Amino acid sequence: MSTKGRSTPRIVCCAIPIARSAGKVLVVTSRKRPDIWLCECYMEAFSKPPSEFSLMTSVSVPKGGWEPSDGELQAAALREALEEAGVRGQITRFVKTTYSPSATYHFYELDVSGLDSDWPEAKERRREWVDYAEAIKRLEWKQELSEGLKMSTLAPRR
Repeated sequence: MSTKGRSTPRIVCCAIPIARSAGKVLVVTSRKRPDIWLCECYMEAFSKPPSEFSLMTSVSVPKGGWEPSDGELQAAALREALEEAGVRGQITRFVKTTYSPSATYHFYELDVSGLDSDWPEAKERRREWVDYAEAIKRLEWKQELSEGLKMSTLAPRR
């Protein structure tokens, strides 16, 4: 959603869907490019030809704007997880709030208890379970997303 004409940053609620026992994160593709998994900047950064990568771009965790009908921010994160990825589960932890000029991002860990085989955006997105390191690589294109994941309980402790 555009921030054009907005006087305040958009409130974005993000779910980090976790399969805790497997140590995996569920990522989703963009609605605009559901079959593409790798951005060219990632290929260039690692100096490998496109044939060595599976495709990825605009990969994200489920996220979207808070709506007054959501009430609490975590309710919006749950709604977005269901709409964008067919994820059902429980918010177990507030992770972080990150600010950008256009939006304020609120991240929540979501322990996944089930995945719907059909969900509102199933025809527009793909979803995939990946390990933490792979999720970080796929989210690097958007600093706010990778920062949120780095603060999750899946992140290696230093």
